[in-house]
Amino acid sequence: MLSRRTLLGLAAAAMSFAAGTAQAEDWKAQYPELTLAVIPAENASTTNDRYQPLADYIAKQVGVPVKLNIANDYAAVIEAQRAGFAQIAWYGPASYARAIITGVATEPVAVPRHNNGLTGYYSVIYVKADSPYKTIEDLKGKKLALVDPNSTSGNNAPRFGLHSQGIDVDKFFSSVVFAGSHDNAVLALAQGTADAAANSWNSEDDSNLTRMLSRGILKKDDGTPMTKADFRVIYKTPFLPEGPYTVLASLPDDLKKKIGTALIDYAKNDKANFDKLSDGKDLELTAISAKEYQPIVDMVKFNDTLRKTQ
Repeated sequence: MLSRRTLLGLAAAAMSFAAGTAQAEDWKAQYPELTLAVIPAENASTTNDRYQPLADYIAKQVGVPVKLNIANDYAAVIEAQRAGFAQIAWYGPASYARAIITGVATEPVAVPRHNNGLTGYYSVIYVKADSPYKTIEDLKGKKLALVDPNSTSGNNAPRFGLHSQGIDVDKFFSSVVFAGSHDNAVLALAQGTADAAANSWNSEDDSNLTRMLSRGILKKDDGTPMTKADFRVIYKTPFLPEGPYTVLASLPDDLKKKIGTALIDYAKNDKANFDKLSDGKDLELTAISAKEYQPIVDMVKFNDTLRKTQ
């Protein structure tokens, strides 16, 4: 039998639960819409195809609309978070490090795990297979296509790695250009406007190059599709941590938790759209902490110091 005391206790518990729930959802008044900003690793159309489903998925899981913002360059993602316009972001490791170095309060919450089981990748320098270049030394006085000043695999990692071998990128090559995206750097090489190109590489069957080849956007002069055999890797950096998904540190804890949980559960909850992010080459998104990126922060700081002394 329910006594008056029991009923009063149940009523108090219900009121407490309702108050807690209301408090937890208070953030919706401050954040009726969220923005996911992503770096322009590929062309805008491909990036939209990969990340719009993710924005829609996060919106469903969190309970407010999520707008996708494909940045014009890597720095734009940093500035969007600095200004509070992008509550969620996908960075490369170096652009995340740049955000931290310049005072952006953002927290890494998830990172891709590739089908090789690793949560990281490499930077490589490609040349065309029919070129005479077999080693980095062969490229002295040639033209190098990089990606973006804040790209890891497309600038910071090869610059840092080559310096450790006694090669100053800006002096060793006759010309160094920033192509603006990983796709554009490879296109510069394929079309002959650069002799070499820096890019990202996960494994033999998964890289930005293989993804471009699968989309058929790399062609020979006669219009026939190019293959992996048309390119040669002549330089490879040590292992790098993957680029993180981050959330602004200033967001309410409940909201940050919801976003983090949504990301980590993406592969389980929406496998088809999760696979679009990597052409089916990733296993999941997994949790990551800021300490994993300290070596990248140190690398970017070193590159900054090096540039100031030149």
